[in-house]
Amino acid sequence: MIKNLLRFALIFAVLLLQQSFVGAAIKLPYFFSDNMVLQQQSDAAIWGWATAGSNIQVTTSWNKAKYSAKADANGKWKLKVKTPAAGGPYIITISDGTPVTLKNVLIGEVWLCSGQSNMEMPMKGFRDQPILGANDAVFNSANDQIRLYTVPRSVQRTAQDTTKASPWKLAEPEAVNNFSATAYYFGKMLHEKLKVPIGLVNISYGGSPVEAFMDAETLKQFPELKVPSPTDTARLNNRTPTVLYNGMLKPFLGYAIKGCLWYQGESNNDRPKQYETLFPAFVKQIRDESGQGDFPFYYCQIAPYNYNNYAAVNVVNNNSAYLRDAQRKALAKTPNSGMAVLMDIGEEFSIHPMDKPTGSKRLAYMALAKAYGLKGFGYESPAFESMTVSGNIVTIKFSGAPNGLTAYGKTLSLFEVAGANKIFRPAKALISGGTIVVSAPDVKDPVAVRYAFKDFCVGDLFSTEGFPLSSFRSDDW
Repeated sequence: MIKNLLRFALIFAVLLLQQSFVGAAIKLPYFFSDNMVLQQQSDAAIWGWATAGSNIQVTTSWNKAKYSAKADANGKWKLKVKTPAAGGPYIITISDGTPVTLKNVLIGEVWLCSGQSNMEMPMKGFRDQPILGANDAVFNSANDQIRLYTVPRSVQRTAQDTTKASPWKLAEPEAVNNFSATAYYFGKMLHEKLKVPIGLVNISYGGSPVEAFMDAETLKQFPELKVPSPTDTARLNNRTPTVLYNGMLKPFLGYAIKGCLWYQGESNNDRPKQYETLFPAFVKQIRDESGQGDFPFYYCQIAPYNYNNYAAVNVVNNNSAYLRDAQRKALAKTPNSGMAVLMDIGEEFSIHPMDKPTGSKRLAYMALAKAYGLKGFGYESPAFESMTVSGNIVTIKFSGAPNGLTAYGKTLSLFEVAGANKIFRPAKALISGGTIVVSAPDVKDPVAVRYAFKDFCVGDLFSTEGFPLSSFRSDDW
């Protein structure tokens, strides 16, 4: 008797389970879920899967509008909904006859935040590596107008339609403590200033080169990078070209965003010349695939660090200033972009600067000025513009420093000049009317100048608004 009851209960449970799958024919990528944020005043794409040939209807509560699509032969469907000005919460209903309801949806500003470990680094820090001010920020983080989404790590040989499971989370201490510090500090500052909901999507994986986030088609321009084929049996890791694009980035592209933050480059520091073209190609790829034009793309220049202490980089006498220079040069090749300079907050013996609030603040200033049109404050670092030579004196001009330059009362010590022999000598440098005048007694006929062009150093030249000058070189030696 008991066995029969147990058998009946098991059969009943299986039938219920089967019915639940039948009634849930609509499947959505995990980032279309309760608590999500959609980009305001946009044509926001929503997509998913259903029974092939079925008719899909999406209803949005903010305007009671109905949108229709038909699932193709593979069950894939996609449509776009018009979003209003920031607000909510709202409900979105998606139905093929059996409705799926997304609740507590906000409309606001959405930013994709991507890169390697310095973007991935959570507010709680890594073991024995803290984030400045994090505990107080986490303690005071409860705010249902800031929403967080992290795409789980995934290395894939072929492009995926969806990511691993992950929920949208409301900002509160436990969620914020485990979320990207660079992204969170940025989003918090935007919310404080814009007073609208903020959605932050974190797609990052520590120790990864940029080519891991790129697709096979784009990487055809770089035949020196081996892209695994679908039939390869070699073991993959996060340094393999295309694998993070396939597993983490590709499934998200097309989701409506305001812009992208990027913090990466440490794992490409041994190939700076290649990065000069590889990085802009990556930006173009994700913009093209997203179908949202040249959206704002703001990135952190990697901070100074002694890379010869980094076991993962097997390069003797490596100088990461060359990679920083590649990032500096990429600005001119990347429309609607900006670079946050971190020359003053690097750490000689930690590749993960603890002062994430400063880097995030510089990204936020940039976004508020360039993407949102706020005025009256500084938002970018000075940039090397040109040099002229008179005798043994080099005069250097800069853009991005409308009120001039400062060393905050200290002596400038990071300039070098070289003659035709290409040997750089330490130079004396003085601020003069918004320019820098440089000379070295043993370089009679200077032809090139460099600033802070070392693996590790602490930048000592700033705009009067407090933004550090990037390391640079006038030569291409």
